Amino acid sequence: MEERLWNSEYLKVWCSNFLLYFAFMLMTPLLPLYLTDTYSANKEVIGLVLSGYALAALLMRPFSGYMVDTWPRKLVLLIVYFLTCVFFGSYIIAGSLTMFAIFRMLHGAPFGATGVSLSTVMIDVLPSSRRAEGIGYFGLSNNIASAIAPSIGLLLYARFHSYNMLFALSMLCSLVGVIVDATLRLKPRECIANKSKLSLDRFLLLKGWALFLVIFSLAFAYGILSTYVAIYGREKLGITTGTGLFFTLFAIGLIVSRLTGSHSLREGKMVRNASMGIVVSISGFILFSAVHYEWAYYLAPFVIGLGNGHLWPALQNMFINLAENNQRGTANSTILTGWDLGMAVGMFAGGSVAEHWGYYAAFWTGVGLYMLGLIFYFTYAKQHFLRNKLR
Repeated sequence: MEERLWNSEYLKVWCSNFLLYFAFMLMTPLLPLYLTDTYSANKEVIGLVLSGYALAALLMRPFSGYMVDTWPRKLVLLIVYFLTCVFFGSYIIAGSLTMFAIFRMLHGAPFGATGVSLSTVMIDVLPSSRRAEGIGYFGLSNNIASAIAPSIGLLLYARFHSYNMLFALSMLCSLVGVIVDATLRLKPRECIANKSKLSLDRFLLLKGWALFLVIFSLAFAYGILSTYVAIYGREKLGITTGTGLFFTLFAIGLIVSRLTGSHSLREGKMVRNASMGIVVSISGFILFSAVHYEWAYYLAPFVIGLGNGHLWPALQNMFINLAENNQRGTANSTILTGWDLGMAVGMFAGGSVAEHWGYYAAFWTGVGLYMLGLIFYFTYAKQHFLRNKLR
């Protein structure tokens, strides 16, 4: 008899992850506008402020993997998720650009740890025979959140003209996520503290370095695109209310590809999914960068979503297949560290390029680095995985 995928604990983790990303995405498309309208920040400053968050998440991810592999996972999850909730509220009391930048950067640390904790707990509650499929469906939680939260945030701001209300709503949503996690019932597991000598491989999955570079290149391109899409649309295309639709179409592409790709993941065809995903994804980035019309502004995110929806769960499964069973947290933290590093560098580099040479140059910078990642994947990273996978 086939083991049940959608068990009660998996559903709880799924809903908790949805609430986390809903809270995050509710205000994400508005933050560049918030910094411009409230503090008159230029493009370079916006990139610097927003990249601080990703940098803090980046620094925290490797330690997060160590923590969830070493200490009780539920306890770690509840602590870091609660801190994430608190920092959503900190934006309300930020009275200057400097204070906002500090709070934003500090927020990245618990958010990064929460993502690692949730994805690791998710793997724990899945039946082993349905793991690859379950990882793919788990991604639907943040995909659906990404589909609806930006539009809701933009509609609420258009109606009430209050950034603080959105910050408060994000804090409330994440608090509900903490409450859901408090009801989790996890199987007892032996903590591995002091059982082996500390090494770099306890914090980062060293065998995953090649795939790490691939996910970095994708995140670099997406970091530029997602940060400046709202301002670019308003200044260059005259699109003042379409950012929510942009993120919705991106998420719809993610959802479609997650659903259609889950069967092949279940059959172990993760390399095929990753190969297809990276080609489709970069096609969307090229479309957005090369065609400066409204139809391309909306078609490109759907294409990028289709590609990313195949690529991300395939890469996550590949990382898990490179790791020992007691390195699940480390494997998850490694792929997320690659994403955070790429996002942080992309946001910062994109802001500098856009300030001096314009948005088009910034978007093409992202395409260029992602193209290098694609070439590296097909010439080396794929074969490296096949040589080193454990199952």
